[in-house]
Amino acid sequence: MTVAFVITVAVFLGLVLLLYQEVRRAPGPMEWGRVPKWKKRVRVFLATIPVVLVFLGFWAVFIEPNRLVIRHQTIQIDNWPKELSGLNVAVMSDIHAGGWFVDDKKLRLIVERTNGFHPDLIVILGDYMSGEGWMSHRVEPEAFAATLKDFRATIGVYSVLGNHDWWWNGQRVRRGLEANGIKVLDNEVMEVKVRGGSLWLAGLADLWTRPQHIESTIARIPQNQPVIALTHNPDIFPRLPQRVQLLLAAHTHGGQVRFPIIGTVIQPSDFGQRYVRGHV
Repeated sequence: MTVAFVITVAVFLGLVLLLYQEVRRAPGPMEWGRVPKWKKRVRVFLATIPVVLVFLGFWAVFIEPNRLVIRHQTIQIDNWPKELSGLNVAVMSDIHAGGWFVDDKKLRLIVERTNGFHPDLIVILGDYMSGEGWMSHRVEPEAFAATLKDFRATIGVYSVLGNHDWWWNGQRVRRGLEANGIKVLDNEVMEVKVRGGSLWLAGLADLWTRPQHIESTIARIPQNQPVIALTHNPDIFPRLPQRVQLLLAAHTHGGQVRFPIIGTVIQPSDFGQRYVRGHV
């Protein structure tokens, strides 16, 4: 990566120098009694195009993937118990350990910053695994889970698994996480005690790789109880029973490729941009 970074920077600086020379360059000899400024404008425009393209590529490959941005959102839920008001939930997903810029140091930074907000509850929505490739390498679940075990939350740390986890070995990922204090829910529910009351968590299996038992899973929760459902793929949302007050999902990476005005051009969802990001 260091070699690619140096080469990219060198190319970018060379193109910027070329653009600077074109800007400083004289328009040329007079034609028909006037200086032909349009020729210079064309040259400057053509020299600007590769500068912009290389900059966008540099941002997309070396800068944006390495950013760690924490977004805060307040969600108002109808008929939510007063004792659960102000519940602080840290949500994260698609860690893809071993991916470009996602090494053990980055994982420790994620843990440190998350703990710094003193969350009541931490949920991780799957896709821990990365494949083998020139931009990534596979990290065994026992290795990354040993780092994630340092998460601290009053209620606990809970997770579901994603398609990449099951494409590799979902059972082993689960064992690695649970051996390090992270409870995995796969078409399972759990009651947790919060501030003298109860909160139910429902972990719904990944849509692409696992059997779907949404209604029967939710049916295990007593009526009139507060429910937060966790899943990896948001496309299950239309099938979710109305009694579920909040569904937390991931998978779309917030829109993997986004352009100004155009918006998201790649989204792994059957619903286009509807579930790409934010509170729907």
